[in-house]
Amino acid sequence: MESLQLTKEIIKVLDEKKGEDIKVIKISELTVIADYFIIVNGTSNTHVRSLAEDVEEKISELGIKPRNIEGRSTGWILLDYNDVVVHIFTPQDREYYNLERLWSDASFIDISEI
Repeated sequence: MESLQLTKEIIKVLDEKKGEDIKVIKISELTVIADYFIIVNGTSNTHVRSLAEDVEEKISELGIKPRNIEGRSTGWILLDYNDVVVHIFTPQDREYYNLERLWSDASFIDISEI
């Protein structure tokens, strides 16, 4: 599955599970670490874990497993799917790390039609 299609599938899962303020950043023009970052809020640490577990489960059903998962017991969980990296935050951690500002030179993708 190509990275844009995987990004769309992950966004659908996050939206179904009530992930908040979903943003997609196309970083492929700035770095080789991935094509896309997906950034989303959960409402609490429990919701953050639930979002990560749901993404992992649903995407695994498509035959795609994450290369790595970091931060399972924190307010920031990272799911690394090679070309797509998912960052799931509590609102406080998202504000603190502010990845949108760090990657402000990248293109932000409109996900309203996904």
